[in-house]
Amino acid sequence: MKIGIYGGTYNPPHLGHMAAARAAVEGLKLDRLVLVPAAVPPHKRLPDGTPDQSHRLAMVEKMADALAMPGVVEVSSLELDRSGKSYTSETLEELTRRRPGDELWLLMGTDMFLTLHQWHDTATVTRLAGICVFGRTPGDGEETFRAQREFLEREYGARVAEVTIPDLVDISSTRLREELSRGRGGEYLLPAVYGYILMNRLYGTDVVLKQLDLPQLRACSYSMIRNKRVAHVMGVEEEAVRLAKFWGADPELARHAGILHDCTKYLELDEQLALCEKYGMELDDLEQKMVKLLHSKTGACIAKYVFGEPEEVYQAILWHTTGKADMTLLDKILYMADYIEPNRDFEGVEELRRLAYSDLDRAMLLGVEETIREMTQRGVPIHSNTLAARDSLKEAIKRGNP
Repeated sequence: MKIGIYGGTYNPPHLGHMAAARAAVEGLKLDRLVLVPAAVPPHKRLPDGTPDQSHRLAMVEKMADALAMPGVVEVSSLELDRSGKSYTSETLEELTRRRPGDELWLLMGTDMFLTLHQWHDTATVTRLAGICVFGRTPGDGEETFRAQREFLEREYGARVAEVTIPDLVDISSTRLREELSRGRGGEYLLPAVYGYILMNRLYGTDVVLKQLDLPQLRACSYSMIRNKRVAHVMGVEEEAVRLAKFWGADPELARHAGILHDCTKYLELDEQLALCEKYGMELDDLEQKMVKLLHSKTGACIAKYVFGEPEEVYQAILWHTTGKADMTLLDKILYMADYIEPNRDFEGVEELRRLAYSDLDRAMLLGVEETIREMTQRGVPIHSNTLAARDSLKEAIKRGNP
């Protein structure tokens, strides 16, 4: 198995790191890429204000998730778990013990490559792993790297490869930290990482979470979910705004509800229950046991109490999973947007989309009845609020069509 080792302080991990990781997997045809955050780099002191290791590890894990290469990209806390300085030679020795017979490649940027002969135990590094250096252009190998490559090959028998980064993001971590402390720099970061930084007030950021602009609110929402869910959340935002404009609801309230509706989707049952207790959310017997029913409740609480969203947004998120009797226009819009957003692909979705822009109550009824039918077939208990939503919609349609 061919394995790339991409270490660094990741302080913070930015779009340049992501572009390099993708280029390495493709250029070297790697079977596996291991991201290794350093604990104490031997060549420099971590700057003041560096987040603790748990934060840096969490940000790298978000970057790995966003690379969307399951089974290929993984994160290792090997250096964070080891005391003392994070010597690459010791990391490679440990990885060689763990992965005997695998072909290791150490990934690095230009500065690291040009000073590799000054590293601790360069002979072990070059013996245990091939060296892959990232270039800005295809010509870098000859113009910048040739002398060092020839030296390493001659002195250490090193294997050296170059990979060009086609989507190079020209930002240093030092400059990025400075930008973040001034309230800028989000464009150089994966939104989920930027949101994590804002939520945890890292690198001197000090935003008021109840006064975020839209890009910041999106980033915070995306930081709380898995990358595979982001496209759905973006689709719900888009669809909710479109429905709101069509039916005369407030599009900005719909937008905010769409952005935040799934923000607690991936919390475990104990975490969901803890949030419900924290915010005084009463639960019935079914809700206390079914985790899938809880993210609407905890998401509504986070929207209101953390991000300062108004009651209308709180209510829309609260009922977007089960529905309820006598839903407001915004409640219905979020429920339908979640059902028919552009990424949804199931039998009958086109009919629902057509109906949502001609008769919203009939679209709601069709969606609720389909949910009840599906849950009945699967033997899943149906919440009383869902049954109440169905009955309320039937009555509303009957009143409108005597």
